[in-house]
Amino acid sequence: MASRRISGVISRSLSLRPLSSSIVSQGNRSSLVHRFTTAAALEEPITPSVRVHDTQLLINGKFVDSASGKTFPTLDPRTGEVIANVAEGDAEDIDRAVAAARKAFDEGPWPKMTAYERSRILLRFADLVDQHNDDLAALETWDNGKPYLQSAETEVPMFSRLFRYYAGWADKIHGLTVPADGPYHVQTLHEPIGVAGQIIPWNFPLLMFAWKVGPALATGNTIVLKTAEQTPLTALYAARLLHEAGLPPGVLNVVSGYGPTAGAALAGHMDVDKIAFTGSTDTGKIVHELAAKSNLKPATLELGGKSPFIVCEDADIDKAVEQAHFALFFNQGQCCCAGSRTFVHERVYDEFLEKAKARAQSRSVGDPFQKGIEQGPQIDSEQYEKILRYIKSGIESNATLECGGDKVGSKGYYIQPTVFSNVKDDMLIAQDEIFGPVQSILKFKELPEVIKRANTTRYGLAAGVFTQNIDVANTLSRALRAGTVWVNCFDVFDAAIPFGGYKMSGIGREKGVYSLNNYLQVKAVVTSLKNPAWL
Repeated sequence: MASRRISGVISRSLSLRPLSSSIVSQGNRSSLVHRFTTAAALEEPITPSVRVHDTQLLINGKFVDSASGKTFPTLDPRTGEVIANVAEGDAEDIDRAVAAARKAFDEGPWPKMTAYERSRILLRFADLVDQHNDDLAALETWDNGKPYLQSAETEVPMFSRLFRYYAGWADKIHGLTVPADGPYHVQTLHEPIGVAGQIIPWNFPLLMFAWKVGPALATGNTIVLKTAEQTPLTALYAARLLHEAGLPPGVLNVVSGYGPTAGAALAGHMDVDKIAFTGSTDTGKIVHELAAKSNLKPATLELGGKSPFIVCEDADIDKAVEQAHFALFFNQGQCCCAGSRTFVHERVYDEFLEKAKARAQSRSVGDPFQKGIEQGPQIDSEQYEKILRYIKSGIESNATLECGGDKVGSKGYYIQPTVFSNVKDDMLIAQDEIFGPVQSILKFKELPEVIKRANTTRYGLAAGVFTQNIDVANTLSRALRAGTVWVNCFDVFDAAIPFGGYKMSGIGREKGVYSLNNYLQVKAVVTSLKNPAWL
């Protein structure tokens, strides 16, 4: 499959049909500049055509109310208004869901089913997703705020592609025959780990569903999935389609709720065999601690980032500007792997800065359901206010505000594309994960210097390198302490490419063959041989 471009993460938080630069920067930019105004966000928002059907918890194959009867609102980030009230799960509901998943694993057909049949169900599900592409895309944009074109032409097709990829792996998981000293037959078995607890973020709800659920199902596990409270709707819709495709009851359970209640109960549950989490590093620490203190369950953690984007003096500046813009501003800047530290060589710094500023000023901001819009609202008021505080911090620390720096409109959570120059490494905007449309541009002089500065961070999720010199590219790609290094590109994802971080960006890898290891146990079986013909 060709490489795809789209980012991912969670509490953010990661590809199928390419999100080409023509989509990223579509239209006559001069005609779109007006979108960068208060008027854009004050326009009457477009009413999505999709209807919200699924708002309850999914436990043991049935949609049910929460045990407490409580609900919480999921909001339209364009307006702050309520889309729907969703069942609020807590510890009691997690207990119910885990019990259903445990019974489905211990007694149900899924782990005992042939791998080929599991594959067929996942492929039927992918076909159903394609049939419901527009509804899923509309629901994702409505609940999250990302541009509809991004949802419909990239993320939902990528979602179905990921499930086809994992379906293809289902009947190709096998162990080895191992030679041993002495008269023994030794084989290894790769067995499903059991009940998997999974916690996904709000920035890419559908894709993170696929990254987690796909490999867990392909390897024969059962699941309790907790959605982000900001974006619960598409996971419930997708789970319904999975059951329509033939998934047995109890194999996938979906609980919507809050982190301190439902999330903590899942991470610390004694009958959950494995936990997977995508989100902030601080929350990841809590999840890891709960997993260890309960039954010492293994944890896969995909966490925060502060990725360097390095523009060398020989780079194609126009392409580098566009890619750096995409690396930071894509998905409203709400990407764990965003290229949020743009290092530019001093010889091309001024040219790059002027072009980066012009590109940001031309970025179209407004209702994500409108054609031609590149940037929708931030996810919610909390994230919105956090980003504005970081912008204020950048100004107060004497970075140069080149453009943006303010909200757009009086309704919803829109923020102007913002560019800072003269950024220093010790500033908060260069150290912390802002998770918003704020580009920080830093100057460097020599290769060893930028390597050291790029690696001086607690994170290590991703990095970008722009150069036409293969030796420089090789040096940087090996020297940078990051799980992914993109050379002359950024945010290229594929179902087969592993994704994860060094240092405090996480533990383990998602996607590709590596993701299967998260949901498998390895068992060695040793059988004594009597008078073997050979060893």
